[in-house]
Amino acid sequence: METQLPQRKIIHIDMDAFYASVEQKDNPELKGKAIAVGGGSARGVVAAASYEARKFGVRSAISGYLAQKRCPELIFVKPRFERYREISQQIRAVFLEYTDLVEPLSLDEAYLDVTQNKKGNPSATMIAQEIRQRIFEVTGLTASAGISINKFIAKVASDYNKPNGQKTVTPDEVLPFLEDLGINKFHGVGKVTTQKMYQLGIFTGADLKTKTEEFLVQHFGKAGRHYYNVVRGIHNSEVKPNRIPKSVGTEHTFTENLVSEIFIEEQLKTTAEQLEGRLKKKKISGKTVTLKIKYSDFTQQTRSKTLPYFINDKHLMFETVKELLYQERLKESVRLLGISLSNLNTDTTKGEQKAVAVQLQFDF
Repeated sequence: METQLPQRKIIHIDMDAFYASVEQKDNPELKGKAIAVGGGSARGVVAAASYEARKFGVRSAISGYLAQKRCPELIFVKPRFERYREISQQIRAVFLEYTDLVEPLSLDEAYLDVTQNKKGNPSATMIAQEIRQRIFEVTGLTASAGISINKFIAKVASDYNKPNGQKTVTPDEVLPFLEDLGINKFHGVGKVTTQKMYQLGIFTGADLKTKTEEFLVQHFGKAGRHYYNVVRGIHNSEVKPNRIPKSVGTEHTFTENLVSEIFIEEQLKTTAEQLEGRLKKKKISGKTVTLKIKYSDFTQQTRSKTLPYFINDKHLMFETVKELLYQERLKESVRLLGISLSNLNTDTTKGEQKAVAVQLQFDF
């Protein structure tokens, strides 16, 4: 017998190729062309690609060199994060016309709980259509949406009819939808886990459902319990309007590898200064300082130290990362340095309210 599924109406909105679409909107000569945001320098990494570029296999997180190789006509555009943030705020304002239960995941996507909404509209499907239309009217950009009973299914569904489309998975459709779903389409199942699943004979949700919780925990640890639940439509995570960050960090990739410890210290001093600005703007402090080092051979190290008090001062952060830097000798020249602060003074559930579960008559 299947577990009773929680009765919520969740929408996941995902902007279509957001950074690239903003650039094409602001620069009409780029419309319809293969563009990549970022990735223009010898060491650059693509932050986003237009749909025209994606046809050639250009994706975010690949190197600019590889992107150019795959698409010789590719146009590189310098990122303008202030502009993306500005438009993201306009999109957020649209969401708030419908519900205060908005959980942003990044500048270009968010979860909305519209179980009870400001428009009094019982249809989450119609609300999603309205929101997408409103975003287009306000920004000139298109968005895709997934609509279902929980965040996990809504997130998976939003990829179905991209770009500029939406998919609703009603309560009655949830279990068949999940059973038919390829395991590589499950949100949170990456390439490595997908391969491991395949080796265990798990290719679809239906295959996953045949495995016991014990079996999945044995092979995937804590994540196994999550897989056991989500394939049964169980994912009780609420939409959290004030998502609390677990860490705040700043990092830089260098155009030339750093070999001198003097230069490395200078870069860390600059990074600590930038991080202090972010922390003070958000009124956040933390106890655990982490130094991230990526070497020229692409291997990566992190070194951390937890202090007995909260800090957000650049001098204290710099002195701590300097200590971490000299814990052991650097094994190669350095291509990336980062500093992050965790164990934050925001890590508290004080005042957090649990949503009350309500049995509702559903009209998706």
